[in-house]
Amino acid sequence: MAAAEEGQWVLMATGRSPTNIAVIKYWGKRDEALILPVNDSISVTLDPDHLSATTTVAVSPSFPSDRMWLNGKEISLSGGRFQSCLREIRKRAQDVEDEKKGIRIKKEDWGKLHVHIASYNNFPTAAGLASSVAGLVCFVFTLGNLMNVKEDYGELSSIARQGSGSACRSIYGGFVKWCMGKNNDGSDSIAVQLADEAHWNDLVIIIAVVSSKQKETSSTSGMRDSVETSPLLQYRAQQ
Repeated sequence: MAAAEEGQWVLMATGRSPTNIAVIKYWGKRDEALILPVNDSISVTLDPDHLSATTTVAVSPSFPSDRMWLNGKEISLSGGRFQSCLREIRKRAQDVEDEKKGIRIKKEDWGKLHVHIASYNNFPTAAGLASSVAGLVCFVFTLGNLMNVKEDYGELSSIARQGSGSACRSIYGGFVKWCMGKNNDGSDSIAVQLADEAHWNDLVIIIAVVSSKQKETSSTSGMRDSVETSPLLQYRAQQ
């Protein structure tokens, strides 16, 4: 690792990712840790000009720890989902060089460096509009860009899934299927694009925000309660 002035440089990447709305919803997990669903799901990815997250990730040897801000307020990065995504992206990081800044980062150095992440949603957060979907896929995609990750969108969708299940579908535009997969390690639980964003040009989705307050029951809690208490959920998944 080298720079014109060791320890004084900052390298940044910025990305923007949309949210998506399910037309065949996933509801319930067969594995909570890996976020593996009990059924396939299909969604339509929305226009990022209207519903999206914009994330900037910075890295510097002067940063003593990983930190994150959401809509200007610092939040904890200690949660398992954030840590899973960070770990998986860091494992795949490659050499990075910025000749103009005189920065050269070897892939083995990424484990010693810390990142600062600033994310902003252009729509209400935690109000039922899948803000975590846009935020987590943007988190993974932008980290991957910064660290020169070479994996394809399918592999990236598998990483985003470990942050927020439905986030994996926002890696693509248009109509997207999240395959539930069969493997216990989740390696085949990925997103695939069914049709691109130009497939249905006259489709318009109207969303009316009647309240921007945070919802009382999170999707994670609702799904867990359904899996534990609903005798009908297994039939929905099967059919």
